[in-house]
Amino acid sequence: MGREDFSQAGYGVRFEWGTSGAKRLAPAVSCLVIVDVLSFTTSVSVAVESGSRVFPYPWRDESATAFARQMDARLAVGRRAVTEASPWSLSPAALRRAPLAPRLVLPSPNGSAIAASASGVDVAAGSLRNATAVARWLADRGHGTPEHPVGVIASGERWPDGTLRPALEDLLGAGAVISALREHGGSALSPEAATAASAFVAAVDVGDAVASCSSGRELADGGYAEDVAIATELDASAVVPVLTHGAFVAAE
Repeated sequence: MGREDFSQAGYGVRFEWGTSGAKRLAPAVSCLVIVDVLSFTTSVSVAVESGSRVFPYPWRDESATAFARQMDARLAVGRRAVTEASPWSLSPAALRRAPLAPRLVLPSPNGSAIAASASGVDVAAGSLRNATAVARWLADRGHGTPEHPVGVIASGERWPDGTLRPALEDLLGAGAVISALREHGGSALSPEAATAASAFVAAVDVGDAVASCSSGRELADGGYAEDVAIATELDASAVVPVLTHGAFVAAE
């Protein structure tokens, strides 16, 4: 089977999972929307709302430190490594409490890694917080039709062996974006995209579903229930972070 067999060709709104899915769709769409609800794209929305330029980076290691120096940016640390001197992390709650970092490097092996590797296509950060705003932004620019297709990417998580773990929160976040885009002019949803939208529409209580799923419980058990609460602020934000010159900034 050839590459085209998996691009969902002919559809205006398409859906895939993880880095491999993003690489498959990127050459065939006019825009990618990356969704990593817990917590990269939620954190990006919070940081960009505050006025930060957010640089995605795949890993939090020595190379990330060097990259942050190169970009003259602050480097986000791990959730448990937050200090008064380094208050920025992948935690949306920590970012809300932290002082403004005009330039911030935000490492993540999932959503951030996908964003950092995307090239040749527009990239937006979508989440439950800004699903309708993202949909309107796409529709206003004519995206979401067979002529100008959109690829919505659920980032997912990782199993201990490094393979993709499809994550409920990202399915619902992607479904929220797709459902809103359908209402704002997106047309010809692929079966994959339509199924993701149906999952979101069918959810009786999205906030409870995310809080009760494996990823939400993992964060809450670790003391980060506030991050889950922020991630499920449905349509609380009108800001659409768009990757511009290597950093996410608010779309005009």
